[in-house]
Amino acid sequence: MKRLLTGLKPSGELTLGSLIGGIRQSVKLQEEYDSFIFVPDLHAITVPQDPILLKERIKKNVALYLACGIDPEKNTIYLQSQNVYHTNLSWILECHTYMGEASRMTQYKDKTKKGENVSVGLFTYPILMAADILLYDADFIPVGIDQKQHVELARDIATRFNNKYGESFTLPEPLIPKIGAKIMDLQNPTKKMSKSDGDTKGSILLLDKEDVIRKKIMSAVTDSENKIYYDQENKPGISNLLTIYSSLSNKTIKEVEEQFKEFNYGSLKKEVANLVVATLTEIQEKYESIINSDRIEKILEKGKQKTEKLAKEKYESILKKVGLGNL
Repeated sequence: MKRLLTGLKPSGELTLGSLIGGIRQSVKLQEEYDSFIFVPDLHAITVPQDPILLKERIKKNVALYLACGIDPEKNTIYLQSQNVYHTNLSWILECHTYMGEASRMTQYKDKTKKGENVSVGLFTYPILMAADILLYDADFIPVGIDQKQHVELARDIATRFNNKYGESFTLPEPLIPKIGAKIMDLQNPTKKMSKSDGDTKGSILLLDKEDVIRKKIMSAVTDSENKIYYDQENKPGISNLLTIYSSLSNKTIKEVEEQFKEFNYGSLKKEVANLVVATLTEIQEKYESIINSDRIEKILEKGKQKTEKLAKEKYESILKKVGLGNL
């Protein structure tokens, strides 16, 4: 089986965007691939984190993965920070990455343009992401559109390394869903729904209560035309609501446009809210049973043992190729 690898950074609460753009795709693909799902907790500390809150969020993320349908019998689930070979390989890859490549990464560019004082970790984390991928010879990486460039960087580094030292890494391919790849903020539909944004008025969190979900959707920013059709450029708010409904109902955008063509904006929002509430209520019920059990610890320990063995073998082979390791 081809190997698939994905992860969701625990830098904030998981959102509806996380579910639609990442987790649900992994649930569908777990039947087809040798699936590796990890919590990239080292990436979270590229920006300041509350240590206690971060630890709680890591456990919550794993519980939510499971509640959303990730099957631990069909996936290898593990924590990035429990495996030293991720950071070890990252250093070797950093030494084979050009400054220009790293400086073109979106998050670094955006923050430096704003004049923010960023850490070295924020600059180099896409290379650690490449190590996360290349360490396990992953064939496919499910990502949103905004993360595609990170997979491309991993490919570029792997290609350079392979050309210099001989066949060493599998070249990964991004998997981007046709719809729902990028769910936008309900209050500012020109930006992505964020799990790390301090203001959550425009983000639906997976553990939000029903009344909160309905309030957020009913107050979603739209436009004054009061006609329902998909036009991301001129009607970003309505297009975002149609994308959410399309993704959760497994209907095409065209089918959803036809379904709601006679509705007003308020009626559309109610229908979207009903579907989101039904989806998240089921997830939350499963989450409560998981978070209060010892399942998470057992699953992560099993994943740690498997990935440590694989990572050690890959890392030691790379060490030899660059002239390091045992003499």
